[in-house]
This record gives sequence, C-alpha cells and structure tokens, in this order.
Amino acid sequence: MPPRGWREVCGGHPHRAPVLPHTTIEAIVSLDSRGQILLPKEVREKAGLKPGDKLAVITHTHGQEVAYIMLIPVERLAESLRQFLGPLLRELLEHASTPEGERGE
Repeated sequence: MPPRGWREVCGGHPHRAPVLPHTTIEAIVSLDSRGQILLPKEVREKAGLKPGDKLAVITHTHGQEVAYIMLIPVERLAESLRQFLGPLLRELLEHASTPEGERGE
C-alpha cells in the first residue's frame, strides 16, 4: 500500500505527503537525459533558493544501495559542520597543548 498522501502527489495535486516526522515528499521530479532535475518553484521558494546557490548532494546508503539523496544548501551545511566540529576541534587543540603529565589520563 502506498504511503498516505502518495496518490495526491503522484496525481499532480499540490498536496504534500508526510513520510516521517520532519520529512515530507514535496514533489516527484524526473531525471532528464543529461542527468539534470528541475526543482519545482514552490520548493525553491520554500527553501529560499536562488539561481547560483550551491547545493551539497548527500547520499545515505543501506548496504551497497543508495537509499536516499538529500540536497542541502552549502551555507547551511557549512554552518552545521562549524557548530558540530568547532567544540570538538577546540577540545582536541586544548588536549594537544596540555603537557602529557597534566592530562589526567
């Protein structure tokens, strides 16, 4: 049985289909002969995307197969990495600058 709301999305109606918490099927798109896709205007506007914006293409795999593909604006990805890695890098640098006998290991 298809996910709830699937018929509306596949039928071309503008209804979104909830899949998981915080995850929604916004549209169904096609890959053209050059391997390109067109993001619908509504999706671009909702995401605040403008011509020339860079998107990171991230894949999630199960075994050897790609399970899903995400597009994340590069600025948001960079900020997320800074927030995650910043404290970790500070801790590593502090650890590296502490003399070995004072580390409490």
